[in-house]
Amino acid sequence: MNHSRRRLLAALAGSGAVGAAGCLDRFGGSGGSAEPAGSVQADLGVACADTDGTVELSGGRRPAEIETAQGTPSTSYDDGEIPLRDETLHLGHERTAFVDGDQSGGVGHDGIPSVDEPRFAPAAAVSMPACERVFGVSIDGDVRAYPQRILVSHEIANDVVGGEPVAVTYCPLTGTAQGFYRGGTGFGVSGRLVNSNLIMWDRTFDVRWPQVAATATEARNRGDRGGGEELVGRSLREFRLVWTTWERWSDRHPDTLVMTEKTGSARDYNRDPYGSYTPVSGHYAVGEPRSPSFPLLADPELDGKRVVIGARTSEGAIAFDKRTLLEESVLTGSVGSQSVVAVADEGLATGYVYADPGGVDVTPTAEGYSVDGDIAAAGELPLERIVAFDAMWFAWNGFYPDSERVGL
Repeated sequence: MNHSRRRLLAALAGSGAVGAAGCLDRFGGSGGSAEPAGSVQADLGVACADTDGTVELSGGRRPAEIETAQGTPSTSYDDGEIPLRDETLHLGHERTAFVDGDQSGGVGHDGIPSVDEPRFAPAAAVSMPACERVFGVSIDGDVRAYPQRILVSHEIANDVVGGEPVAVTYCPLTGTAQGFYRGGTGFGVSGRLVNSNLIMWDRTFDVRWPQVAATATEARNRGDRGGGEELVGRSLREFRLVWTTWERWSDRHPDTLVMTEKTGSARDYNRDPYGSYTPVSGHYAVGEPRSPSFPLLADPELDGKRVVIGARTSEGAIAFDKRTLLEESVLTGSVGSQSVVAVADEGLATGYVYADPGGVDVTPTAEGYSVDGDIAAAGELPLERIVAFDAMWFAWNGFYPDSERVGL
């Protein structure tokens, strides 16, 4: 990044007028009129005031009824079969620490109801503020957006995207939106937390899966089926959810479908149940001192609610400060013995993490990124992509106190 750009960003940040470097957007898709001049909605502390009013996302149809949606499973799974990784993801603690650290979140089993038959509308039929937060997914050409204002009341949507049964998940307390392949089962909200993070349960074996860890920590066997013990210590297969704004997602994907308020539950989707901790206008309130109310397995040391883009493999974990990545465009680090490179996608105000096989030259250009001379978009580099996602720092550090830190 050139020095003049750095000085401008520093000046804007100092005045409170900038959320991230995306305001000088090489990829297009600026914040638009809904964002203050010179700023970008990157969920780094800039409020989205336009979301304070009423937003109606009514109606919608089942995915199988929409021509562009691959809403019928194309992959065959046995009843209860759960797609798993070959290698278990790194855990920053002994597995038993997650069991011992399990806390009641104040609601019972399924006290927060998942959405099991989500309905969708095309982008052209939806009216939302440009800076409204959405979680975007694209699988095999099937593109969808899940509004934060809806998922905050459900935390899990069991869906079929791109012909794959999936679970789209969101934990408001930790600011984590993650996608999992669910195979022949569904996931629900257990009502339990660890590191303030959602603990999911699968509806076949009642195995407990902390969202961030994506790894089974214990089998409760509430039903008669049994057999969940063999899943303990195994990790789910994941896909990327993009935390971004409606304008940015719909600019990139004008044919996207949008989950509507027809969820099967009676909810006021214009009221965030977490209040000033995680308002509809974003995943934390600007200047709001409220801290997580639940014990952590490791104290955060730094500002707990700063946003990082975290990634983990079987070898270890790494966290990139999101603001720094959006300012610098390219950051490097390592996960265990594996070198990794993170690149910013300013069009979506997000970042991606890739394995670096060694000595790869990744350079930002006007068209995207040059990878040893070949040009590609941020999310399509010719390298092995490692699933990464936004998280509040306190949560990431709670799970991975041994995580490498870049820009923190």
